[in-house]
Amino acid sequence: MRRFEFVEGSSSKFWEPELKGNTFIVTFGRIGTAGQRREKAFADEAGARKEYEKKVAEKLREGYLEVTEGGAAEAAPASAPPPAPKKAELPRRVPAATPTPESLKAAAEALAALRARLGWRSWEVTSRARRAKRALRALGGVDPAAHSELAGTFTALMERVVAPKKDGRLPLRHALALLGELDVAAFTRAAEVWLAAPDAVPAATTVARQASALGQPELALRMGMLLAERPGQAGAPSEEGWSKRWTRLRPHVEEQLSSSGGSLASWAQSVDASKDAHLASRLARLEA
Repeated sequence: MRRFEFVEGSSSKFWEPELKGNTFIVTFGRIGTAGQRREKAFADEAGARKEYEKKVAEKLREGYLEVTEGGAAEAAPASAPPPAPKKAELPRRVPAATPTPESLKAAAEALAALRARLGWRSWEVTSRARRAKRALRALGGVDPAAHSELAGTFTALMERVVAPKKDGRLPLRHALALLGELDVAAFTRAAEVWLAAPDAVPAATTVARQASALGQPELALRMGMLLAERPGQAGAPSEEGWSKRWTRLRPHVEEQLSSSGGSLASWAQSVDASKDAHLASRLARLEA
């Protein structure tokens, strides 16, 4: 038990606080006497502890000195540890919206138009991909598998990411841009398709494998989008815009990797970018 004394002039007093569960107890009086004992019950132990700490602080301010037996002050009861800081949440990828029959129809038509242009000149494919991206954004992040108007065409487009070039391939950056407007479940299914393709496209399978290595589909999708983007191209974000997006995403990625015993450096080094100069340059920027 802790003991405090105040000896000054004609005063010679002691004060001893004690905690027993949800009860705060003090014994006090003149030094050399047994003193008086008082108890005060609280609703819970936390309330009693708060009173204990408050009264000890008051006595110290009044000039009492701690003279706990043994020569060393007995440690005050440990306070409850402060709550862990709330984990920052990832911002929404897509503004909230409610799909309507009209917006679903517009998205289905835009996806069909993109599919029909695959194999054409790159600027035409890019133009159709942008229109499809805008149309999907108006749906508020739906899962295309849940809408018959979208399901078949969207699945076919994801399959064209790993199709032979002669059949008209959908560039990975366009596929990821479309996926970025949808529920993450669509990305998970697309990654499975890319990994299962007999004639794998290195960039697509790399994104799919690293998604698995990250262990969090939402982060994997966002990382895939960043790695596939080509700043400087028409319609693409600038290098500065790319860097800002990575700065916002980086803490989430590092936390996810460290929770599984990994690190950003080891994750980046595990990505095989030997056949993709653009991917290699993006990976190098991650730790810049």
